[in-house]
Order: sequence, then C-alpha cells, then structure tokens
Amino acid sequence: MEEINKKDIRLLTKEALQDFFASHGAPSFKGGQVYQWLWQKGVHNFDLMTNLSLEHRNILKTYFEIKHINIDTQQRSSDGTIKNAVKLHDQLVVESVLIPTASRTTACVSSQVGCSLDCVFCATAALKRMRNLNADEIYDQVVAIDHQSKLYHNRPLSNIVFMGMGEPLMNYKNVIAAIDKITHPEGLAMSPRRITLSTSGIPKMIKKMADDNVKFRLAVSLHSARQEVREKMMPFAQKFDLKDLIDSLVYWNEYSKKQITFEYIVWEGINDQKEDIYALVALCKRIPSKVNIIQYNTIDGSSMKQAQQSVIDDYITALTRARVKVTYRRSRGLDIDAACGQLANKLDIKGTVT
Repeated sequence: MEEINKKDIRLLTKEALQDFFASHGAPSFKGGQVYQWLWQKGVHNFDLMTNLSLEHRNILKTYFEIKHINIDTQQRSSDGTIKNAVKLHDQLVVESVLIPTASRTTACVSSQVGCSLDCVFCATAALKRMRNLNADEIYDQVVAIDHQSKLYHNRPLSNIVFMGMGEPLMNYKNVIAAIDKITHPEGLAMSPRRITLSTSGIPKMIKKMADDNVKFRLAVSLHSARQEVREKMMPFAQKFDLKDLIDSLVYWNEYSKKQITFEYIVWEGINDQKEDIYALVALCKRIPSKVNIIQYNTIDGSSMKQAQQSVIDDYITALTRARVKVTYRRSRGLDIDAACGQLANKLDIKGTVT
C-alpha cells in the first residue's frame, strides 16, 4: 500500500474539514467537531477526540498529523514568573513567559524564531531570524501558558502580549491568524481588548492594522522621540523614519480611536537629557497615548546602563504635568532571564537550548 503523505490538519478550515468527512462517507458535522477539538480545546491527540468513533479517529490518523509545540524546559522565578523553552516541530526553539500578578496572569508570546530587527539593547536581536512562527505555533504558546496559569495560580490566563522573540508585524499574516483563533467564539474566545501587540515600529504595517480594523491594543517600543537617538539604539529605524512612524500612529488613532502605549527605557548617556524628555512630551501631546517606562535589563556583552532614578523621575514629572498617563514597570523574572529584552539570552544562534 502506498504511503500517504500526511497533512498538517490545522492548516484546514472548518469547511475543508467538513468536506473531508463528507468525501469519506461520514456526516459533515464531524468536521465541525474536529475543528472544535483543535481550536477550542487545544487538543493535540486524535485519540482524545472522544465524540468521534474509533473509525473516524483512525481516518484522521491516516491522512493528518498535528504539528504541535512542546515545552522543552521550564524555569520558575522566585516571583512566580515562568519561562518556557518552546520546542517547535522542526526542533527550533523559542521562548514564552507566564507573568503573574495579584490581579492577572499574562502570557508573553513569541512570533519569530530569532528576530528580523537589530535593536542593540535586546538579546533576541543577537539571534538571526530563522523563520516566522505559524499561527498554530503562536496559538499553542497561549494554550500552554493557560494550562500553567490554572495549574500554578488556580486561574485562567487573562492577558496576552506579543512581546516575546521577534517583530510581530514582520509576521503579520500568521500573527493575525493566531489572534483570530484566540479571540473567535469557536476558538479560545478571549477578548481582543486583553491582547496587546508590541512593535518596534513598522509604519506601513501599522496603517494596515488600522485598515484591517483590528480590535487588539497597540504598543510601540519607542525609547526616543528623536530620530538621531533612536537610530543609535534601533539601527533599523534608519529605514523607518520617526516622522513616518508618527504619521502611521496618527492614522491608527484616527481609525481605531484607541490609545497607544509607548514603551520606553531610559539609558545613561543615551536618552537621559532634557531634550529627550521634551521630545517625548511633545509626541504624547500630539497622539493620544500613555507611557510605560520599563526597567532596563542587562544582556550579555552590553555595557549599556539604566539612567539614574532622578532622570526617570524627571520623565515621570514632565509627563504627569502634561497630563500624560505614565507608569514605571519594574521587571519580573530577572533571576531566570525572562524579563523584557532578555529572551533568547541563553540560546545559541541555532535556536537550541544551551
């Protein structure tokens, strides 16, 4: 008997699954049941699809496979944060993080193996981009962290941030498809308002998000409202001028009516001058926004240092006076290199655990 080349079943739509069962003389509604097992319950094993007969499960095994992720290693921080080394079907590895607080549990998920960009303050940038994650691989990270949240914190996952490895807007199609599965009533049914996509700033794609009328929240890794300073920390910004980024954010706000979060780290000798503060305040006055000042987390091989607390206080004072909401976020998971900017700090360039 000729060996059948199995297809990844999660590449099929619900309608395609229904057609498959009909073509095998079975009721088409069985395809809907399989779709529910895959995307609402996150099942990775055909044998667990218990409302299907053994015959139908064997048919699925004959023609399909489920290329799911596995948690290869798990590290737990003293503050409750969990960092996962996530092994993909092709043995490449990305990282995801569960971040618990008193009121919520957040999943920080990756969208690329490595990263397409070159931010000098981020460990992931040291890894070349190997490939984009598929929609199901992004979805699986969320399901895995939801299970961890229930196991360790007795509550389901409440929020998702696309702040892990990779630039989400460089993998737009798969990120949007994953969010659709996460938010759809026939998927995990999470509210899009509980999802934040963080981008380093790709103007063309920010405008596309506005045109596509996405419902999730937008955060921008800004770190300077001065082009010449931003280029030093984020060299790719030479191709994406700050003026174009601002224009795209104005466009986003006009169409979405949503506030933007600016993520901002203050470094000693880089963006710690009065003109840096004035530039950020001026930008926030132009675009409805809030500022999240993030604690800098050191990475291997970098001499960059966080600015003095007095400088951070000056930022907070100036923004507050301008009636711009500002928060100062202290990092979690520092003892396991799970904090912002540290993901992939313990991976080699092949994406395997070292």
